[in-house]
Amino acid sequence: MGGFAPCPPEAVAAAAIICGPVSLTKITDRRGSAVWKAVGPHCGVAIKLGHGADSEGAEITAREAATLDALPDYTVVAGRSGADVWYVTPWLDGPSTWDLFQPVRDGSDVRTAPLAGAVSLCRAVADFHSAGWIHGDLQPAHSIHTATGVRLIDFAWSWRTGTNPWREFNGGITHLVAPELAEWITTGPQPVKPAPAADVYALAGVLWTCTTGQWPLDYDAAGITVKDTSPADLRKAITAGIPLTAARPWPQVQTVLADVLTAPASDRPTAGELAESLMEVAP
Repeated sequence: MGGFAPCPPEAVAAAAIICGPVSLTKITDRRGSAVWKAVGPHCGVAIKLGHGADSEGAEITAREAATLDALPDYTVVAGRSGADVWYVTPWLDGPSTWDLFQPVRDGSDVRTAPLAGAVSLCRAVADFHSAGWIHGDLQPAHSIHTATGVRLIDFAWSWRTGTNPWREFNGGITHLVAPELAEWITTGPQPVKPAPAADVYALAGVLWTCTTGQWPLDYDAAGITVKDTSPADLRKAITAGIPLTAARPWPQVQTVLADVLTAPASDRPTAGELAESLMEVAP
């Protein structure tokens, strides 16, 4: 296995212009995408690099940078280092939704903060949709609960409705792809155009996963061994239908989420409506 990719000097220099002289902390490097936290005397930023022998990592990072540049609440400086693409954007301080739900997974009865966070996440997704955007890859770690509200991250598969989507869309993380989206990816034609309803399915799946610590679909009940099954075959199974996992550590919330995860796309609530339903749950 190769080591952590080196951070491009051009990206470090761009971070230093914003923060002053920076020190780097490695965060993650997987599937051609590396992230560092760069901290200086003035502030902290995130540096993301798309790299690898093929161009996929660079392409994904370039289109995410383009999305960030088009969003009013985000700032980004981007550039190239040889064949690789990097960008710098302000570091977001706060727990991810996954982290926020740790007390629920630990069995705590104190759930006010996770419930409020779930509502805030739904509203953040609703605002994103209202602005004409589809996220395309909502995951438990792709939302940060900052002091000023929830901020979405990881926009590699995002696109603005009314524009041309990316030439090929594979649905983000397979375990949270909506059945209708799984079918479109499987049968074509590309480019696939995910709708807000698919984001809402993934949103409910994120909250289910954060609650239980497991993906929403009961692969064992469907006779599927995930590690031996390709994403393409998983999408075929999701299209055919897989039941939800049985664990109900937070039944009041999971009943709301189950209604979303089992409804056809046309009957799913909007992200804003899901927020309203969760507001009715007693913490």
